[in-house]
Amino acid sequence: MKICVIPARGGSKRIPRKNIRSFLGKPVIAYPIQAALKSGLFDEVIVSTDDKEIAAVAKQWGASVPFERPKALSDDLTATAPVLVHAIEWFEKGGHKVTEMTCLYPATPFATVDLLKSAYQHWKASDANYCFSVSEFPSAPQRALTLNDSGRLHSLHPEYISTRTQDLPVAYFDAGMFYICDAQVFKTLVPLYSDASVPFVLPRHIAHDIDTLDDWHYAEKIYEFMHKGA
Repeated sequence: MKICVIPARGGSKRIPRKNIRSFLGKPVIAYPIQAALKSGLFDEVIVSTDDKEIAAVAKQWGASVPFERPKALSDDLTATAPVLVHAIEWFEKGGHKVTEMTCLYPATPFATVDLLKSAYQHWKASDANYCFSVSEFPSAPQRALTLNDSGRLHSLHPEYISTRTQDLPVAYFDAGMFYICDAQVFKTLVPLYSDASVPFVLPRHIAHDIDTLDDWHYAEKIYEFMHKGA
């Protein structure tokens, strides 16, 4: 069985009701739900949530909400991994062995059918247990600066302070859109950031980690520009 799990708890703090907030006219969670359903990659597209309103919106847009996420997996400190293991084990308790699991995050309006299909094919062509979305840092992180206790700037990596950026290796960040995995390997908690993973590189303009209202408004502007005239 192949499942897509969209983890969407109700207690977002920086952007209240973030997972069902309107993004250019429809709930932001509707975008990944629709992409997952239309991709044809999954036997089930589910939303794991502790929130009745999120559950209702998810169902309205076609996702399944087969269970209410336990409170123990719904606080601010809960990582994504135990939420996904819970979803896998819920199906398996019902007699359905889960072979493949995709985690698709709810605030990902740039997720599309073609992107998910391409990532899946990229993963299947590899021998990796995992595949997840990354994007290239816009500037060399080795040259990053930070503030000290006196409010003055200093280098995080002083050994690179005189190195030209073009002489530094390209670095990537986790784009926070999705990851695809062998569900049985995932249950053993093999680390995602390891040789067990193959990256799927996203163009920078669709790699948005939407954590603040500024992030939100910027993402809307990019989305509008991309779909202008569509």
